[in-house]
Amino acid sequence: MSDALKPLIDAAANGPLSRVQAETAFQILFDGEATPSQIGGLLMALRTRGETVDEYAAAAAVMRAKCNRVNAPEGAMDIVGTGGDGKGTLNISTATAFVVAGAGVPVAKHGNRNLSSKSGAADALTQMGINVMVGAKVVEQALDRAGIGFMMAPMHHPAIAHVMPTRAELGTRTIFNILGPLTNPAGVKRQLTGAFSRDLIRPMAETLGQLGSDMAWLVHGSDGTDELTITGVSWVSALEHGAVTDFEVHPQEAGLPTHPFEAIVGGTPEDNAKAFTALLDGAAGAYRDAVLLNAAAALKVAGRADTLEDGVALAAESIDSGAAKAKIKAVADITQSAA
Repeated sequence: MSDALKPLIDAAANGPLSRVQAETAFQILFDGEATPSQIGGLLMALRTRGETVDEYAAAAAVMRAKCNRVNAPEGAMDIVGTGGDGKGTLNISTATAFVVAGAGVPVAKHGNRNLSSKSGAADALTQMGINVMVGAKVVEQALDRAGIGFMMAPMHHPAIAHVMPTRAELGTRTIFNILGPLTNPAGVKRQLTGAFSRDLIRPMAETLGQLGSDMAWLVHGSDGTDELTITGVSWVSALEHGAVTDFEVHPQEAGLPTHPFEAIVGGTPEDNAKAFTALLDGAAGAYRDAVLLNAAAALKVAGRADTLEDGVALAAESIDSGAAKAKIKAVADITQSAA
């Protein structure tokens, strides 16, 4: 039990914690000094009152400091979503990451197994022959040799083990639902990040600004998805060198058609891997267009495309040339040889 945490729980219930207070509280949690009751009390005090940007930044900063770091190439980015949208779509951000890597941008992708959908990033990649349960050195090899590496969250954030049982017992959303995209172990400065709620995208963009990111798009689809949607409009909060601007994006701006939501709904990891393979083999349709749209945005964030239409052309070439598919095989070979 931590006596130092008791007044911070009370403070969290009655008003926002300062950055210093929040860092102290999460340091106690990640050091394993808090009881399950204290952990639950702090998390629910924050949840009920509503977390602030300073609290997000504090928790993320402490979590980053305790992670198993990965050295990534200059200009590496992350393409990731919070999950939690409950929509069960195909693995759009995961496919987007490999398409972007095939276009020449290093991608240090942070992710996890299924937490809120039928198939999370790690579930789909396992089906594609990639060993996701590898440590920092193997991820660094993949980044160096293939231009993309997958960082399985539990392998890089051991301190999270102190709070996981309480999170499971609470069975409700807490600040940890959005910390994943804010705690990339490679410390990337550029991100395309989806959120399960429109209300989160600006605070998350501001948080990444506090944490030192250069460029990021935080996005939420009007169909409720945690990515740019191919079904209609998406909302974006874009961070660029400390300033955040809000705008909307429609597939038409990228020269792409819209599709019904049902056309991007996924299934089991096996189903999603089959669709992923078909996509990389050049299959046309809603899945391809959704990936092209998100890849175009990522390429803008990376500074490789001036417009979404330019980004779509680069992404399409990555798929149609076989470059994106080659990235899958390269990462599979590297990670399996480490098993």
